[in-house]
Amino acid sequence: MEKGLSEYVDFSVYNVTTIKNGYGYRVVLKYADGTKKTQQKSGFSSKREAQKARERTIAELYNGEYIVHAGISVKDFMWLWLEEDIRNRTDSDDTYSTFKGIVKNHVVPEIGNKQMSMVTPGDIQKLYNKKAEYSLSVVRLVKAVLCIAFRYAEDKKIISHNPTKGVNLPKHSVESKPYHTRIIDTTKTLDMEQIMLLLEKSRETKIHMQVCFNVLMGLRRGEINGVKYSDVDYVNHTLTIERQLGKVLGAKKEDYALKTLTKQEIDVKTESSHRVLPIPDYVFEAIQEERKRYEANRRRRSTTFQDMDYICCSSYGRPRSKNYHWTHYKQLLADCGLPDIRWHDLRSTFCTLLIQNDFSPKAVSRLMGHAREIITLDVYSDKQKLIADCIPEISDYLEEILPKDDDSSEAKNLTDVELDFSDILPYGSNADDAG
Repeated sequence: MEKGLSEYVDFSVYNVTTIKNGYGYRVVLKYADGTKKTQQKSGFSSKREAQKARERTIAELYNGEYIVHAGISVKDFMWLWLEEDIRNRTDSDDTYSTFKGIVKNHVVPEIGNKQMSMVTPGDIQKLYNKKAEYSLSVVRLVKAVLCIAFRYAEDKKIISHNPTKGVNLPKHSVESKPYHTRIIDTTKTLDMEQIMLLLEKSRETKIHMQVCFNVLMGLRRGEINGVKYSDVDYVNHTLTIERQLGKVLGAKKEDYALKTLTKQEIDVKTESSHRVLPIPDYVFEAIQEERKRYEANRRRRSTTFQDMDYICCSSYGRPRSKNYHWTHYKQLLADCGLPDIRWHDLRSTFCTLLIQNDFSPKAVSRLMGHAREIITLDVYSDKQKLIADCIPEISDYLEEILPKDDDSSEAKNLTDVELDFSDILPYGSNADDAG
C-alpha cells in the first residue's frame, strides 16, 4: 500500500474512453508537493456502465469517500495495519502480541480472504456471533481490534464506510453493562483477613515485596519489577511509577545479554500509568527492610553484585523475570489455604478494598493508572458487599488510543488526592503511628 496516497488535495477525472477490449476512465490525484498519481478504472463492458461508475467516483471524491487503495484483502490489510499503526503506537510487546494473536487466530481465518471494500456489517455480526460462542473475553477483544483497524482503514481511504459501526455483540452472550468493564466472582478477590494472612505468610518467601506492591498498592507485574529505591520519596512516603520491565517491541534475544530479553526498562503502558502513589506504612517498612538486605548483599558480594537499584531483585542485584513470582505465589496460596486466584486478581483485590471503604472510583482509577474511571460496581444479592474489578491489561492501551472526554482541569498527580489508608491497611498511613 503506497503511503500518503490518501492525502491528495485535488483531483480530476477523465472522460470515458475505450481501454483494451472494454471501457474505462482515469482518475488523477494531485498532491500538495505538485506530484500526481493516476489510477485507471477499466473492465466495463459498455460505455453506459463506465459512465455511471465515473459519476459515482466523482461523487465519492467530492464527499471524501473515494477509495484510493482498492482490491486489498482483509488479511493483507490487517497485517499491514499491525506494522504501520499498532507497532508505531505502542512500546509494549505484550499489547502488540495480543493484537497479533487476535488477528491471526480469529479475524484472518474467518474473513481474511474478503476484500476490505466488500466487508459488510453482516460479515462483522456473523464473526461476533461465532466468537461469542467460543469465548466472551475473546469476542470483546475481536470487536475492539476490528473497530480500531477499520477506523484506520476508513481514515486511509481503504474503505468508504466502516462496516463495524453500529454492530453490537450478541445480546444473549453479553451481559448488559458498559463496555471495557467487568465484574468478577467474589471467589476471585480476598477479604481483609485473607490479605493479612497472605502478607504475613509471604514474609517467609522471596516475593514479599511483590505481594505488598500488588495487593496494597495495585501495581502491575512489570511495574513491580521496575520499581527502584530512587523512586521512593522517603520524606513524603510516595512512590513514583515511571517505568516497567519487559520486552522491547521487536527485540531479539541475540541483541541483549543472556537472560535479559524480558528485563529491559520500557515505558509504562499508557500516559496515565505515570503516577505518584502514597505508600502505606506497612509497605514503607517493608521497603526499608528490603533495602537493608540489598545493602548487605552489596557489601557481601562486592565483586559480583550488580548495583542496579531495583527493589525486587536477586541477592546479586539482578532484576526479577516477569514470571519469577509464579511458583512462590502458588505455593503461598496453598500454604495459606486461600483460593487459587491469579496474580492479577491481587490487583483486583486492591480495587475492591478501596471501593468497599468508600474511595471514589475516579481516585481509584487514578491510583491504578487508568485513563478513565473504569471501575464497575455491582451490588450482589445480599445488598451488602460491593465487588469491583479493573479491566484486563489490554484495555489500558485501548483506553489510551480511543477518544477521551476532556478532563484537562483534573490534576494528574495523585499527591493532590488525600487518601487515608488508616482504617483498612496494617499500621495505618501515618509514619508517626507505625509500631
